[in-house]
Amino acid sequence: RTSDLGAITRMADILVVAVGQPSLIRGDMVKSGGVVIDVGMNRVPDNTRERGYRITGDVVFDEAKEVAAAISPVPLGVGPMTIAMLLSNTVDVAVRSTSSKGSISSS
Repeated sequence: RTSDLGAITRMADILVVAVGQPSLIRGDMVKSGGVVIDVGMNRVPDNTRERGYRITGDVVFDEAKEVAAAISPVPLGVGPMTIAMLLSNTVDVAVRSTSSKGSISSS
C-alpha cells in the first residue's frame, strides 16, 4: 500500500525483506552500498525443474547484488542461521531448566 516503496527502501543502510512476495524488491529499490537480508522463501512455478518449482526470495537477487555491498541469497542465506539459533536457544532453555540433579524440571 506504500505509494513509493522504493523511496523508502533506498533510505535503508540495512534492508531486511520478509514479505512473502517474490521479486518485490528490485535493484533500483536498494541503496547503493547497502546491505540486503532477504528472509523471503517463495515457491515459484518452474517447469524446467523436476519438482515443478524453484525457491526464490522477495528480492531480485541478480539486480540487487549489483547495487548492494552485501546480500543474502535465497535459498541458503539466512535459513541455516535460523536453524542454528533455534537449536542454540533450545539447548539454552534445556540447560536452564535442568535441576542440580541433572533432570529436567517441570516448572
